[in-house]
Amino acid sequence: MDQMIDVETLRSRVIAVLEQFGAAPHAAKAVGGVIVDAERDACKSHGLYRLEGCLRVLQSGKMRGDATPTVHAGCGAIVEVEAHHGFSNAAFAAARDTLVARTRALGLAALVIRDCVHFSALWHEVEDLAQDGLAALSMCPSYAFVAPVGGHTPLMGTNPLAFGWPRPDSDPYVFDFATSVAARGEIELHRRAGTPIPEGWAVDRDGAPTTDPQTALDGAMLPFGAHKGSAISTMIELLAGAMLGERMSREALEFMGDGGTLVPRHGALIIAMDPAVFAARSGRDPLAQGEVLLDAFGAQGARLPSQRRFQARAVSLRDGIRLSGSEMAQLEQFEREGPAMFDA
Repeated sequence: MDQMIDVETLRSRVIAVLEQFGAAPHAAKAVGGVIVDAERDACKSHGLYRLEGCLRVLQSGKMRGDATPTVHAGCGAIVEVEAHHGFSNAAFAAARDTLVARTRALGLAALVIRDCVHFSALWHEVEDLAQDGLAALSMCPSYAFVAPVGGHTPLMGTNPLAFGWPRPDSDPYVFDFATSVAARGEIELHRRAGTPIPEGWAVDRDGAPTTDPQTALDGAMLPFGAHKGSAISTMIELLAGAMLGERMSREALEFMGDGGTLVPRHGALIIAMDPAVFAARSGRDPLAQGEVLLDAFGAQGARLPSQRRFQARAVSLRDGIRLSGSEMAQLEQFEREGPAMFDA
C-alpha cells in the first residue's frame, strides 16, 4: 500500500542510511539531498531507486565514502575539484561557491570534477546555478551501454546533458536528458514492473530491435535522434572524458569490472556563464530578452522542459512524497539491517 512521507523526513532518513553504510556526513547530505529532491520532483528513475546502488558501491571498496574533496581553484577560468574516489555531489558542493565567484569575475568558468562516483541527474547542478543567476551546462560520460547509430555493440554511455537558464520571477528554464533514447534507469523500472519498453529504445546482442527490457539491458541501448544523438553523445565523451584526462564510458565500465551493477567512476564537466557579463556592452537585459522567448512558449500552449517537475515539487512540498509499499519496505530494511544485508 502506498504511503505518504514528508519531504524533510524522507531526507533525514536517507541521509542517516547513507551514514550507516559508511558515507561521511558531508557526502551523505549531498547524496541524500539529490536522491530525495528527485523523488520530490517525481523523477523516479533518479530517486530512491538509486539508493541501493549508492549503498552497494559504498560497500564494494571501489570508492571512498569518507573522501573529502580538494578544490584546486588556481586563478583562471578552470576550477578543478578532486573527488578522491568519492561522490560527485559532494565534490560539486565543495567547489560550487568558488565556481560561482569565478564565473561572476570572468563571465565564464568551468568546473572539472575528477575521479568521482556519479549516479545522479544533472538538473540538480544547473538548476542550483541558475537560481544564482548563472546559465550552465553540465555533462558526463557513464557506462558503455549505448551503440552508435548504425552499430550494435555498446560503445558510449547514456551521456547526459543538462542546461539551466535563470528566470527573474519564475522557476529556471532547465532541461536534462540522456543522449540515449531513454535513461537506463527507465529500462530497469520497466524490467522491475514486468512491462515492455517502447520500440526504438534498444536492440539485442545481434542488433535486432527489442521491446523486452532484460534483452535490452543485455544488448545495447540506442541514441536519440539517430546520427544527431550519436554525435552529441560522442561530443560528451570527448569533452567530459578525453579532454579532462578522465575515463570515458568504455574505460569506466572496464575499470569497475562489475558489468555495470555499481555506479561508475569517471569525471564530469560543468560550464557556468554569467549572462550579465556576456551582454554588458550590448545595452540589453539578457534575462528580459530570454523572457520574451520563454513566455512565447506558454502563449501558444507549449510546455517548457522541467515544468512538470516543478509542478510535482509543489505538490510534494504541500502533501508529502508518495512511496509504494515496496519502496518503503526497502528503506526500512536498509535502516534495520544496515551493511550486513549485503554480506550474503
